[in-house]
Amino acid sequence: MRELLQRAAERAGFTLGQPQLDALQQLADGLIALNQHVNLTAITASDEIAIKHLLDSLYCLRVIEQLPSIQRLADVGSGAGFPGLVIKIARPQLDVTLIEATSKKADFIRQMVSELQLEATTVLAQRAEESGRQLGMRESFELVTARAVARLPILAELCLPLVSVGGHWLAQKGADYTDELSDAAHALDVLGAELSEVIPYQLPRTATPRNLLVFRKVRPTPPQYPRRPGMPAKRPLQAG
Repeated sequence: MRELLQRAAERAGFTLGQPQLDALQQLADGLIALNQHVNLTAITASDEIAIKHLLDSLYCLRVIEQLPSIQRLADVGSGAGFPGLVIKIARPQLDVTLIEATSKKADFIRQMVSELQLEATTVLAQRAEESGRQLGMRESFELVTARAVARLPILAELCLPLVSVGGHWLAQKGADYTDELSDAAHALDVLGAELSEVIPYQLPRTATPRNLLVFRKVRPTPPQYPRRPGMPAKRPLQAG
């Protein structure tokens, strides 16, 4: 897996040192071992973990490298640590907060943070709606990431309250994102953001294109957002 990941990362333009490769291997091994007892991911083969989880997460670096002022990053719906934990391993200087509501997944992330001895890394077992209202969290991150969490109209309300004005929200999406983006237009307007850039990419050994959707926070999010837990999914912010 290590050799596959290193070759794929190099072809994608990412340089990984041996400590980073060691840490990513340890993360993958931990995921495979625990997944035998606890369902953390449907992807269990080591080569698929390398490509579909680790490399896919590393593609977020294409945005991070364009935004050198980033100091604090929050990852919403981290799951088993993707992309936030992989970003932390690749860019250890970042202060990273991983938000995951499912306790067994948050526990796994905490275990890996401890084993990898990662500093300036916080794991919160709570809903994003709660994080977005907390002092010290609300509008305090230069970059917020999210991968495979929800449709954009829902995701906007979960992520944008955490983004500082002038900061960015990065959503990883597949090929068919245009309808989601259209549906999210009202939410983006209400929550204070606009689309900045779409960066297409494709993972090796896969036929489906992927996209990094980058949104810039242009004004503060109104204080009534995010709404109480569950409401963004139940009643997404959409026109009409």
